[in-house]
Amino acid sequence: MSYTERNIIETYSAMFNGLSPLSKIELIESLTKSLKKDKIEKVDTFYKSFGAFSTEKTAEEIVAEIKSSRKFKNSEISF
Repeated sequence: MSYTERNIIETYSAMFNGLSPLSKIELIESLTKSLKKDKIEKVDTFYKSFGAFSTEKTAEEIVAEIKSSRKFKNSEISF
């Protein structure tokens, strides 16, 4: 844990001292849910990236299509 992280934790801990026990429990539950949610979202995002591009075309057909759609503009650049 870095010095900055430790300082942030100590600062928040001082703020939480004034909360009621019930509020502290709700805060712990909320933090726990956010940790679980972060982990699930990272895994889901990773697996959702697979199969994002689906087509029946071969790689050669895709390359040919991209090359044929290129537009070049011949113009002189003056300085």
